Amino acid sequence: MKYILGIIVLGLVVLFHEFGHFLLARLNHIVVEEFAIGMGPILLKHKSKKSGTVYALKLLPFGGSCAMLNEDEGEKIEGSFIGAALWRRMLVVAAGPVFNFILAFLLSVLVIGLTGAEPATVMEVGKGSPEEAAGLRRGDVITSFEGRGIANSRELYFDQLIKESPTDHIDLTVERNGKRISIGYQPETVTRYMLGFNYDSNTEGDGVLITMVSKGSAMKKAGIRIGDIITAVNGTEVKSQEELYNYFQKHPLDGSKVNITYERNGHEKTAKGLVPAKVTRPVSNFTYNAARQKVGWIGVLQYSAGEVLFWIRVTIKTIGGMFSGTFSINDMSGPVGIVKTVGDAYGTVAKTVDVFSAILTLIGIMTMISANLGFMNLIPLPALDGGRLLLMVIEAIRRKPGNQELEANINFYGLLALLAFMVYVTIHDLFRLF
Repeated sequence: MKYILGIIVLGLVVLFHEFGHFLLARLNHIVVEEFAIGMGPILLKHKSKKSGTVYALKLLPFGGSCAMLNEDEGEKIEGSFIGAALWRRMLVVAAGPVFNFILAFLLSVLVIGLTGAEPATVMEVGKGSPEEAAGLRRGDVITSFEGRGIANSRELYFDQLIKESPTDHIDLTVERNGKRISIGYQPETVTRYMLGFNYDSNTEGDGVLITMVSKGSAMKKAGIRIGDIITAVNGTEVKSQEELYNYFQKHPLDGSKVNITYERNGHEKTAKGLVPAKVTRPVSNFTYNAARQKVGWIGVLQYSAGEVLFWIRVTIKTIGGMFSGTFSINDMSGPVGIVKTVGDAYGTVAKTVDVFSAILTLIGIMTMISANLGFMNLIPLPALDGGRLLLMVIEAIRRKPGNQELEANINFYGLLALLAFMVYVTIHDLFRLF
């Protein structure tokens, strides 16, 4: 049941994306030949007598399409996509990602309206700390960290997690009594040996789930990846994050070699002889809000817009992390992985909290997927909406139509490359399942 919910969530996000293309095509008098949910062979279909559009439900419950008359090549006849004015075509192509952002915003309004927002509100500031001396106060809302916008407390946590904070100087922007205040300070630092990873509870069983592996760290060099599950350290079994924490408290890293036993796809492996690196890190002498708090309707709208921006920025930082080596293609999830993640999240919350909270979790994940899909589709690569928009921008600059055959080939081979990538990621997801 929980994985059916995952399929429904993914299907609704795709449906809204394709509906954006469909609606703008109809508004701009472009004929839609087929509007489909899913991919592969057709299970059910209905042809509208009025518009001639075929509405189809296909076998594979991932993806969808909005096929328009003469979309890439053919005659520029009335009702054809290529025969429409350039600005109309641009509106139709951009509508899919824009509708994803609209959906993400509306879902955020629902969740934040019901449960509250998560501003990065400072809760405590250490007495005599550099932060206190610089003017940071309890109740300040952090809106920028090192020049990077902070929409909520999760973004501040993610930002500090994925990008190491500087040790020489830190700049914050806070909101206090409706005013924005800049705060800068030299943080305290601590030097210690580290293996270079972050971890969390493994909700599916024993062990500790790895959530981040630092670039160039001993863990990274040993081939350990995000999603692996630590089951033992130096032969000592660890079943929870508390046990792992307690182990390192009793056996602090001192530069000696460490053996890490972990599971990947159900297979146990041991990385031997990991050498911890001596690392200097800044000390954070303040805490910030990690719980939701009710806000007025203006606040709901503001934080909902911030939620969409947060997920867009997370997507950008994740892509950047792939280029920097923090993440790899093997850390990505395709449709199968997304369905599993959605289903597992719903099942865990429903079992440990209640069904209402699980539904809100489902809606929150749907917000993330929708914002992510909207942004990813705007990347200017062939076969994506962003790639098509780029060709149209070039056409606008040149003030003459592009080569239809060339553009059709670019989109066709781009689609083949995209499908090959999806097959690879899906196979990887299936290996992780079984």
